[in-house]
Amino acid sequence: MKNKKHILLIACMLLLGISTIAQETEATSFGIKAGINLQNINGKDADNKSLNNDLVLRFHAGVQANIPVAPEFYFQPGLLYNSKGAKTKSLLNSNAEFTINYLELPLSFLYRPLLGTGHLLLGFGPYVAYGLNGKTDINVVGITGKRDIKFANEYTGILPYGEYFKRMDYGANIFFGYELQGGLFIQLETQLGLAKINAKNTTNPNADTSLKNTGFGLSIGYMF
Repeated sequence: MKNKKHILLIACMLLLGISTIAQETEATSFGIKAGINLQNINGKDADNKSLNNDLVLRFHAGVQANIPVAPEFYFQPGLLYNSKGAKTKSLLNSNAEFTINYLELPLSFLYRPLLGTGHLLLGFGPYVAYGLNGKTDINVVGITGKRDIKFANEYTGILPYGEYFKRMDYGANIFFGYELQGGLFIQLETQLGLAKINAKNTTNPNADTSLKNTGFGLSIGYMF
């Protein structure tokens, strides 16, 4: 009889423990987000001089998931349509503005502790992006024109860069923000491109051109 009571007590404790664990285990959540970017293309030109480009306003939109890995810690993959670019300036009132649109896969690690009635959001991680399309707006001494971005690893020409870019980009993301109790969140982001996105000019193979995407963003989203 005592053995049966002991077994029943152990079984109740196990059931209580399993129930507690099940209640404490958080399910994966999904969300949507969109926002604006302040983008630039930094690096060096063919003469090894630092570029002095201007920021341009672009946008992003997409989906993400919060996958629990430990209390308050999550793996956050996403899939975004992300528009990037820059505006160049040169002599004789000549300039060009680039727009390159990417399908981007961020793979972030998120720290999401309780803060007030909501959650603090702190995250970082790598991203990879695939160039979809783009435009170059050119203004040379008052003559304007548009060209489609061409994706290639190499090209032949007399300019150090212009309308030829590599299709793949990768780098790192850092962000912080706040999520309200109902799931609405806002966050600030910065992105540092690590890949050279300029195609190699085979006409000038010794050119040290190095172009990389950089940017800042503001996102608003909702987690379901």
